[in-house]
Amino acid sequence: MSTPINPVKTPVRTAGRPVRALAILAVIVIALLATALIQGASSVRLGLDLRGGTSITLQPRASNDSNKITSEAIDQAVSIIRQRVNSLGVAEAEVTAQGSGTSRQIVISVPGDSGRRVVELVGQTAELRFRQVLAESSPLGGSAESNATPVAGVSAEVNAKFASLDCTNVANLQGAGVDSPTDAIVACSRTGSSKYILAPAEVLGTQVSKASAGIDQQGASGWYVLLTFNGEGTRAFGSLTARVTTLPSPQNQVAIVLDGLVVSAPAINEAIPSGNAQITGSFTQVEAQDLANVLKYGALPLAFDRGEVQQVSPTLGADQLQAGLLAGALGLLLVIVFSLLYYRALGLVTVGSLAIAGIILYLLFLVLGEAIGFTLTLAGIAGAIVSIGITADSFIVYFERVRDEAREGRSIRSAVESGWARARHTIVVADTVSILAAVLLYFFAVGGVRGFAFTLGLTTIIDLLIVFIFTKPILTLVAKLNFFSSGHPLSGFSPKSIGRKQASPLEA
Repeated sequence: MSTPINPVKTPVRTAGRPVRALAILAVIVIALLATALIQGASSVRLGLDLRGGTSITLQPRASNDSNKITSEAIDQAVSIIRQRVNSLGVAEAEVTAQGSGTSRQIVISVPGDSGRRVVELVGQTAELRFRQVLAESSPLGGSAESNATPVAGVSAEVNAKFASLDCTNVANLQGAGVDSPTDAIVACSRTGSSKYILAPAEVLGTQVSKASAGIDQQGASGWYVLLTFNGEGTRAFGSLTARVTTLPSPQNQVAIVLDGLVVSAPAINEAIPSGNAQITGSFTQVEAQDLANVLKYGALPLAFDRGEVQQVSPTLGADQLQAGLLAGALGLLLVIVFSLLYYRALGLVTVGSLAIAGIILYLLFLVLGEAIGFTLTLAGIAGAIVSIGITADSFIVYFERVRDEAREGRSIRSAVESGWARARHTIVVADTVSILAAVLLYFFAVGGVRGFAFTLGLTTIIDLLIVFIFTKPILTLVAKLNFFSSGHPLSGFSPKSIGRKQASPLEA
């Protein structure tokens, strides 16, 4: 009788350091927890549909004769406002135009208590001008200025407006954004401490290519906004600064005018041909960052009258929220039940992996809420629910690969390693596809869909992390236990579970 020849199994090198991977996981969890404690984050920020927020209505009006109210201008304003609001973080704000034709209004809904800052941010038309100062005076108007010497080179009308302008009147410090760049104007300083006659604008906000907030490390000027001009703006700003350097005060000053108010009016000591400028004005950090944002995304094509600002209640009642959470809990429970019934004790690895993933996700929600303003919406909850299935797929792919290897005659410890070598590529590719889909959806969608995409992408990344530094190391460790390596009926690795045929007496 011939002796059967069995194929030689290539030995598989076992994973060297599962404990190190678990230690890395512990460091990540502790770091996230410490960050949340340092930030003072104690609860997840909820979106507009879960906890209500602020609703702002803006009524458009033409900023000057050249800017008419058109559907195209309103659509452009919606796009710019949406970019400004999104620059505050993933706040799930909704920016929509309501109505028809040129009578449309822009409605902004912001979750939580950050609505007041958003009102100030989006309401600015951000009409930026650089104008030479022709005259500067104290803020009072009326009889105190009636005998002031008229400024040469400007009309009698402008001189009369300058004489009567009272910058101690709060109504004159609101900023209107209606100044024509081709006209000489009168304007108050942002703080109301001075008033000016300003020459026609020589550099416009449309010539700004970049804007960012910074702080003077020496502490002299505090927070400021750094501007970088495009080619046309660089030439115009260089020419303006070169021309005024030899003039007497205040004609050697260049006023930086935003929405009709003078933010600052520095004296120019030398020409600035570099194409860079700083706006200073006793800004706080938030004010400097907000100003940089409105300048970065461009001026609104229209001015706005601020309409109703009201607090709104959650758009979904408690019953709907509970139903959404119940759906997520049921989905998670079904995955756990399936894992325990089909994989027996091996399913406990799935339970542990899901628990660790949930802890990391919750801590990230806390940290990101403070860091970038992330808020959780019902759409975000839906993304997290969908990710449960993606995470379960990763476990199933790996566990089935291990069973395949064991079915071919490998020991459980060897099957865990060889199965991982075959499964990890599939897991990485599948999760990468999900992450790419989430990224594309996030950048090409608006509103709540972006929240869905953000949460889906975040949870998929967590799935990859957990599979590599928890699921695989844990399986390596449990495979060394006799309960699993001996193929106990409840281990999930019994001959019946993996489909390995028992040898018959004749084959033995």
